[in-house]
Amino acid sequence: MHCAACAANIERALRRVEGVSDAGVNLATEEAAVTFDDTRLIYQDIIAAVESVGYGAAAPSAADEQEAAGLREVSDLHQRLIVAASATALILLITHLFPFPRAVQPWVLLALATPVQFWAGAQFYRGTWIAGRSGFTDMNTLIVVGTSAAYGYSLAATIAPEALARAGAERHLYYDTAAMIMTLILLGRTLEARAKGRASEAIRRLIGLQPKTARVLRDAEETEIQIEEVVVDDIVLVRPGERLPVDGIVVEGRSAVDESMVTGESMPVDKAPDDAVIGGTINQSGAFRFRASRVGSDTVLAQIIRLVREAQASKAPIQRLADRVAGIFVPAVIIIAAITFFGWLVLGLNLAYAVVAGVSVLIIACPCALGLATPTSLLVGTGKGAELGILIRSAEALEAAGGVDTVAFDKTGTLTRGEPEVTDIAPAKGRTQEEVLLLAASVERESEHPLGQAVLRAAQERGIAPNEVEEFQASPGLGVRGRVGNQQIAAGTPKLMQDLGVDTAPIPDRAAALAADGKTVILVAADGTAIGALALADVPRPEAADAIRLLTEMRLAVVMLTGDNARTAHAVAQSVGIDQVRAELLPDQKTDAVRDLQQAGRRVAMVGDGINDAPALAQADLGIAIGRGTDIAVEAADIALVRDDLRLIPEAVRLSRATRRNIKQNLFWAFFYNTVSIPIAAGLFYSIIHTLLHPALAAAAMAFSSVSVIANALRLKSYRPLSAP
Repeated sequence: MHCAACAANIERALRRVEGVSDAGVNLATEEAAVTFDDTRLIYQDIIAAVESVGYGAAAPSAADEQEAAGLREVSDLHQRLIVAASATALILLITHLFPFPRAVQPWVLLALATPVQFWAGAQFYRGTWIAGRSGFTDMNTLIVVGTSAAYGYSLAATIAPEALARAGAERHLYYDTAAMIMTLILLGRTLEARAKGRASEAIRRLIGLQPKTARVLRDAEETEIQIEEVVVDDIVLVRPGERLPVDGIVVEGRSAVDESMVTGESMPVDKAPDDAVIGGTINQSGAFRFRASRVGSDTVLAQIIRLVREAQASKAPIQRLADRVAGIFVPAVIIIAAITFFGWLVLGLNLAYAVVAGVSVLIIACPCALGLATPTSLLVGTGKGAELGILIRSAEALEAAGGVDTVAFDKTGTLTRGEPEVTDIAPAKGRTQEEVLLLAASVERESEHPLGQAVLRAAQERGIAPNEVEEFQASPGLGVRGRVGNQQIAAGTPKLMQDLGVDTAPIPDRAAALAADGKTVILVAADGTAIGALALADVPRPEAADAIRLLTEMRLAVVMLTGDNARTAHAVAQSVGIDQVRAELLPDQKTDAVRDLQQAGRRVAMVGDGINDAPALAQADLGIAIGRGTDIAVEAADIALVRDDLRLIPEAVRLSRATRRNIKQNLFWAFFYNTVSIPIAAGLFYSIIHTLLHPALAAAAMAFSSVSVIANALRLKSYRPLSAP
């Protein structure tokens, strides 16, 4: 597939098959998702339907096979582009700067132009043939009609100049015109192929998160097996730092597991017997065993992969305006050229005049400006975006950004920093903040828990050096204790204090208020008496409130969608200025939330950074991934922010709209040029016919239209970013 028209043609063919209820074709990944009645159809019937319109189809291949196929396509296009560009450069030099003798030059140009036309441009001819067989036209048809007209006239002037002379036609060569058009369009196709290859990386990276092997207990022995061999009720062993191979229930041991990839929860979740664990998540501190409950395609990770695939396939390719108009424009140009040719013959003018008029129509209608309208604006717009730290991935993203009216944010790692930090220290009466932090950091220095590490960072930032700890003990899920100097220090949850018989009465009421604000509170005790409390939270990014304000000023609605608990979510939302919040959402529920907004008539941009955001990013009309987010989120998004700054989100929408306007202006002028120039080329203004009716001037006019499109696109270089720093 080479354009949106190809995808639409395959969709139509699939939907015509009896028993198919729905079909969606993803141009970027070259995949089709088909819903059908398996009592009426078999898989081969669907493949046959695709092949009936001239395309190929096969069962979904492995990720590495898809990557290899994409690399082969890019390599082939790159080789053809090199040959075409080299030959075109020689043609231009020979035509305009270093001409050969008149008897030799046409044959040299023919030898150079022929491989450009028929080898480098072979895919355009194949695309035209496929489109013609299916009864429609597309950009391939425009390219072939325009370049073949220029090449064909030049060929006739080369091999039969006498025949042209007898017909009263002058000998002109347009090999340079044909070769230049073919090379420029081939350049665009090469860039598109590279983009398509990157689009499929999201799925490959998701698949790569699942371990290849798992250690299980069978016949009382530890055995390492392939992940595909794990069955429900297998006892699986997990060590610190390892990814869990499948979903299950803990049966022995305790640990903290990083589940942020699924839930968005920034804090590691403590796991004990009877707790559920999720495949693909990372075990952090302890070793444990769990009983496999869901394996293969039933795991949460497999469901996330399926959600991304379905969301991408359900989002129909946005057909470029040029492709839509081409369905009417190309046949109309061919008909006008034919009418021009026969019309002048009927009116009594000679054959040469009629031929030149017809060819002039075809050459002046050449799709060079039409083909350059989108890629030149996209090139300049994306270049400007790169300067600002914004990666706009496709023309579809530009179209989507123009209509966005709602921006949905993930919380953890997107609106917030993504890691806990100490926000408040509440000492008991007679104690100081420094003393509480010193003792807490001292007892936490041997801890591997993320909260303990956050306490240590807070002490270091304040220039407090922790003391040595002896007799250290960690209680998973509760806290830590040990001897610091001559004091017995404990830091942890109220449950730990209760188990140790600590008197918590001295702790001020502020600790309860901090917990009510959605913060995690660590109580600190010395020799059996509470001396204070530390509050930790995943705090908002410093620029988050500014970004929300800018979006609101652009009259965009802002929503938070998070897997975190409601209390924490509302606290963060209030601090950054967001009114609408949906919390405690799993990945499929985030996708449903985006879909609900779309069904309510909203055009939604989703902003996220985690694996759990990938399905929602793909479902949204516009997916935006922030810079330090996972590669999977970035690959699933339409726009990626290279710099880690939320203020780039309103900038991205604003720049996208400016680039989209520029593309529309280019397309307007390209079509306007054809609307005005085709009648002139056809000779309808008889008084100026001998001045303007000539293929050479038609080619010059065509070149001018291309220059005007490029000049308009270059205006984007003067784009001024928002004043926010």
